[in-house]
This record gives sequence, C-alpha cells and structure tokens, in this order.
Amino acid sequence: MASDATFQAEPALPERDVPGAVQLTLLQGFPPKAPQAGPALAPHLPVARVLVESSLPHLDRPFDYSVPAELDSAAQAGVRVKIRFNGQELAGFIIERVAESDAGHTLVPLQKVVSPVSVLTPAVRDLVSAVAARYAGTVSDVLRVAVPPRVARLEKEFLAESAVAAPAGGPDFPAVPASDDGPGSGAVLTRESGWTDYRNGPAFIRHLQDGGAPRAVFSPLQGFGPSAWPRLIAEAVAAVRASGRGAVVVVPDYRDLHRLEGALTDLLPADDIARLTADDGPTPRYRNFLRILDGSARVAIGTRSAAFAPVRDLGLVACWDDGNDLHIEQRAPYAHVREVLLLRAEQEGSACLMAGHTRSTELQRLVEAGWAMPVDADRSVVRRTVPRVLNTADSFEQERDPLARIARLPGAAWRAAKEGLERGPVLVQVARAGYAPSLVCETCREPARCRSCQGPLAIAGATGSSAVPQCRWCSTPAPDWQCAHCQGTRLRKGATGALRTAEELGRAFPGKTVITSSGDHVKADVGGAKALVVATVGAEPVADGGYAAALLLDGDSLLRRENLRAGEDAVRRWFNAAALVRPASENGLVVITAADSGAVGALLRWDPAGYAQRELSLRVELQLPPAVRIASVTGQRTAVVHFTDGVEKQLETSGVTLRTAGPAPLLLTGAPTPQRGGEDVRTLLFFPYGQAGTVTRALRSARAAAAAKRSEEPVQVRLDGVDVL
Repeated sequence: MASDATFQAEPALPERDVPGAVQLTLLQGFPPKAPQAGPALAPHLPVARVLVESSLPHLDRPFDYSVPAELDSAAQAGVRVKIRFNGQELAGFIIERVAESDAGHTLVPLQKVVSPVSVLTPAVRDLVSAVAARYAGTVSDVLRVAVPPRVARLEKEFLAESAVAAPAGGPDFPAVPASDDGPGSGAVLTRESGWTDYRNGPAFIRHLQDGGAPRAVFSPLQGFGPSAWPRLIAEAVAAVRASGRGAVVVVPDYRDLHRLEGALTDLLPADDIARLTADDGPTPRYRNFLRILDGSARVAIGTRSAAFAPVRDLGLVACWDDGNDLHIEQRAPYAHVREVLLLRAEQEGSACLMAGHTRSTELQRLVEAGWAMPVDADRSVVRRTVPRVLNTADSFEQERDPLARIARLPGAAWRAAKEGLERGPVLVQVARAGYAPSLVCETCREPARCRSCQGPLAIAGATGSSAVPQCRWCSTPAPDWQCAHCQGTRLRKGATGALRTAEELGRAFPGKTVITSSGDHVKADVGGAKALVVATVGAEPVADGGYAAALLLDGDSLLRRENLRAGEDAVRRWFNAAALVRPASENGLVVITAADSGAVGALLRWDPAGYAQRELSLRVELQLPPAVRIASVTGQRTAVVHFTDGVEKQLETSGVTLRTAGPAPLLLTGAPTPQRGGEDVRTLLFFPYGQAGTVTRALRSARAAAAAKRSEEPVQVRLDGVDVL
C-alpha cells in the first residue's frame, strides 16, 4: 500500500538552464537574487532547504536559503521560519541544513526563525510526503493537517520547562509481570481479556508485548459493556506500551474518542495519553501536540489529524470503523485516515490494527493479499454474544403480516418494541434527520424533482407544516408538480425523519419516554432507563447494559442511494447499531425492515467478512475500486479535456494506458454550485495498483505545469474518492 515516491529535496534549477520563453514564469517560483554584500553566514551548514507553505502545485518542492550567523543555533530542521519569496513574506519549514547549494545564484537569507521548537520530525516529514504522493497533492496541504496551528504562549512554557527538565523519554510503563497463561504472556492478556474470544487474538496481543509488528483486521462483536471495542483496543495499546513503544489510535468522532479515552485511562497512566482533535480548541490541541513531541505522552488518540502525531518509537497504529466517511479529510488532497496509517505502518515498521464491527472492501483486499491477518470470533462465540435478528421482509413474516412490505413499522417491529420496553431501552434507527425530508410520486415511487434545477422536493417547515412542497436546493415552490415518469400528480413522503418518527412512536406508545439523537443534538449515551431512543444512522447513543431491542427502519432507503458503496455503507450502519443490543441469551432482538437479500443476509448470519468478500469479488470482476485505483478530474470541459490529454501523453512514454470514463456532466448530489462560464464535467481515470506510482507522478506533474502556466481554469484532482461512483 505504501507509495514508492519519497520526499526528495530537489535543488533549485539554475536560471541559465531555463528556456527564455518560460524563464519569466519559472522565475516566480525562485527567490529573487540577493545583493552580493549580505550578513555573515553560519559557519557550519550555511544553507537551509525550506518547504514554503503554499498550495500552488508548481511550488511543491524545497528552496535553498542562506542561514545568517545569528540564526545558526535556532534554524534547525523542522522549525517554522519566515522567508522572502517573490517579493512576499511567507511561512515555511526547514527540511534540512546542507553545506552548499547548487542553485547557481546568490541565496536570499532566512528572515526569521518563528520558533526554535522543531515541530516537523523526520518521520512525520516522510509520512507527509508519502501521503501527498499517493493522493497527487501538495506537501503543504498535508502539512496543514499534520502540524496544528502554533500557540506562542504554549511554546514559551514548553521551552522553559524543557530547559530545566531532565531529558525527555516519556514515563516508564510498569513492567508486565509474567502469568501462568503461557510463555510470553503477561498481565495485559489475562483470562478475562476479551481478546481470548477471537481467533488469532491472543497471538496478536502477545506479539505486541514481545515488540513485534503484527498487522490485523479485527471484527469485535459488541459495542457496549466490558467487552466492547474501546476496551479491546485499549488492551492492545497497553500491550504495545508494555514493550516500551508508543501508539496512535484514530476514531471517527468525539463520542468514540470519549469512550476510548475512558477505556485507556483504566489501563494506562493519564499522563501517558494525549488527545488530538480540533473539537478541543487550538490551545488544548497544541498543548497535547507538544506533550507528544517531547515524549512525555506516548499514546496519541484523536480524530483525523491524530494519524500524523509525532509519537516516539511508534509501535502501533490503529483505526476504528475505517468505513466511516468522517475519516476522509475534507480539504485537498482528501486523504483517508486508513491509507495514512497504512503508509505510516510501512514506513516506521509498526504494528497495524484496523478494527470495526464490519469489514470494508479495502480491508478485505488486504486480508486476501496476505498483508493483514483476520481476527474474528468462532461461530459458537458469535451465537452466544450477538442478538437475534429478524427480517420482516422474509416469506415467513410476509405470510403472517401481508402488510409488512408497505408498512413503515410492521407488526413484528411493533411487538419487538412493546416487549423490549418492558426490559429496557429500545433503539429505533432511521435514515434521515428532520421531519419529512423528501417526497416521491405516489404512483411510481420515483423521487420528486424540481423542474428548475432537478433538486429533490420536500415539505417546508421544521415539522412539515407547509402545504406546498418546495425544492431543497433552490427553494422554488412546486404547487402544480407532475411526475416526469408516469405523469402522476400526487405526492407521498419518501422518507420520514427522526422527529416525525419520534412523534409517531410517542402516540403509538403513550406514557413512554421518547429520546431523539440526530442532527445537531447527538447524544453519546442514554443510561439504562426504559425509553424509546430514535436516532439517525451514525448517531446511535450507547445504553448502559445494552438495548433490549433495536428496530432498523428505512433500510430500503439506505440501499437505494445512487452510490457504488450504498450496500456496504448500509451493512456497516446496521452492524454498528445491532452491536449495541444485548445478546440473544438475554432476549436481545434486532428487527430489520429492508428487502435486499444479500445485505440483510449478512446481518441475519452475522457475517460481515462474508459480505465484504462477496462485494470485493464483484468489484474485481467489474474492475471497480478498490480492485483498482481511481482518479477523478473535475472542472470546466475544456480544462478537463486538456488536463487528461496531457496526462495520457505523459503516460504513453512509460507504457501505461489508462481506462477512462468521461468527460460527463457533473451530477449534483448536494446544493448546486454556480458555474464559472462553462459546463462543469468530470472524467474518471482507472489504473491498477502496480502502476499507481507512475500515474500519480504524472498527475502531480500535470497539475504543476497547469498552475505555472495559469492559462486555463484550474481542475480538481481527487484520488480514491468514495463518493465519485
């Protein structure tokens, strides 16, 4: 999975080697010549190679600057600096110090060392470069995520403490006493450990304790209680800390982070753990970053940016629920945490743990390739741990309840909720937030679309109080709507939101407490009281002791999404909710209303690995991601065509032939964006993993050339986007 591209400090080209036709353009990327008489230079390694903080692709390489004597001690590799660049003052990072430069002209001196704290370590620098190469992005864009914004006050405190403190080595983790469980075992892996219920689980933990670097794809069964995934991941982290190494764990959101932190503090000293998440604010985040940097904290946990934490002597990288789209960085180059951690595990030789109630097709590919070992439970353990699953769309239930196919809450689901409320809380999972967020034709069930912009129609008002439907994109009313497929004129609600569902359930179960968790009001937990908990997918709170029952509604709505991963995402969301329900031995019951036999069958059998294997085999047959890699090029038609033609011509010289699709008009999946004087289109490029290094280099080169010429509208290049198909 690691890219073969490495971060190389390319020397600046001499001006005399630049053709006259393009010399003026390229000179914009070089520091201006300095006068001959300048300040005294550093006596040792007087040249600093600086990476300029600029997202322009043609400036994505180091530039040489001279180091004045007064900045010699502070201008070390990894520090922030200020430089003069093309007549402007810009920020940057020193990559390295060298003895001489081959730029061919007098170097401009560094203006200022912003801080003597070396915030960019060599390991993180190499990782950032590899991520930029894999996603055909710029190093500067990745650094924006990897190194948090500076807080000057904290750096002053950090430097003052470092001056009087002993050499940082991190707190000593207590030695693990031997136990009677076998050779190499210790207190981390006891008979009560949840890892003993999983095949290859004990071997994985012992390998971590012994200083090894195993790689595992882990499928825990429960999402609550002492055997939940936070406890199991915490035990893995404790095992790697017992070997004297550090760990990085990345989770999707703050709720998972809070649960993981609580599990870790039960096994490790609190000072050994540092949170890295933007939700905490800039000051706590940077304080924890500095703690990790100096080695006083050796376990970094957090959301996306934590994948780049500068942990010393890294022994384990771990990710929870890699299929969650919150793991995708929302800014260029749109890197996925899973791929960042896989690259880091390869570069630093650390162990890797990818965990989730389900298995993504990307992880299934790693298992089938032999890169990672599966860690899952035997069928006997599955049967005694997971709840019973009932599908209201099967033939038996259809015979008992002929209206179950069209009813949103079939009789079996209503009975499960009624009986479950006698034992504890009941979870109701719905597809959408709000009240009634979408409309369909009553005759043919096709989504109702706006005549002006083809956006979805919905009932206005927070509680669906408006009588006239209107477009969710352009707000155009549609009082005289007519279906484009069957010419029908009657509308019905295509999906009922969480608020409307809670209102209906409140009437169906009078006297029962109804709790909602959706939108901006997501709850982390709900205790163990008897209540109906209505939550949107991904917002299900954890109940103490587990839910007595769960109703998974709107399954067909999830599966109808026009996306290659609709089935995979639906299965992941169903498993995540079902894992919060008590075992079948405690009368735990999950009722699902979807009709898809393949996706629902995986939940009925509790076989996420089998579903992932089936999905991957289909993708391999059709040559679709993740069987191959994909790049999407989006922009105005002329710019996209010119860009892709240039990339294909570059690759022809290397013997690489791309499979392309497009250019095609961009299908709007959200609010429409204004066009910039032309039609927005997208072209998809498919290429195998073996040729990925060559293709991504060509994409980066084409982006740099286009940015330097500034003759066309820019295009967006995105690799391995999960929402492009």
